[in-house]
Amino acid sequence: MVACRVTPDAGATMPSVRSAVSRFAPPLLLMALIFFLSAQPDLNSGLGTLDTVLRKLAHMAEFGLLWWLWWRALGVRHAPAAVAITLVYAASDELHQHFVDGRHGSVLDWCIDAAGVGLAGLAVVLHARLRRARATAGAAR
Repeated sequence: MVACRVTPDAGATMPSVRSAVSRFAPPLLLMALIFFLSAQPDLNSGLGTLDTVLRKLAHMAEFGLLWWLWWRALGVRHAPAAVAITLVYAASDELHQHFVDGRHGSVLDWCIDAAGVGLAGLAVVLHARLRRARATAGAAR
């Protein structure tokens, strides 16, 4: 006869797995989307200068969002690690584009991606200060 014991924490790993997936899936999925878009030979809409400006703004936004998702996944105390992951991925994205017909990677584009990370970080800091100011004002009443 084989006895099977179930300990109270036998299912304890499921919430932690779910938590890890909910934290790490979004940045990984965004990285996959960026890779897919970078593999497209030509994303030009034919709008000329406006197309270029919109694409550069989109790059800033997507890499700012990628930083924020990594920051959320790793925890607020690990912002430098989130910056490092995002900027290394941005560099690899530029390298990847170098090998795609009709695309080219550039240091300037990496700088634009980095600016998006910086602006996202600034937005987080300003948001936190605004929340603190509101909380202080509410407590003073």
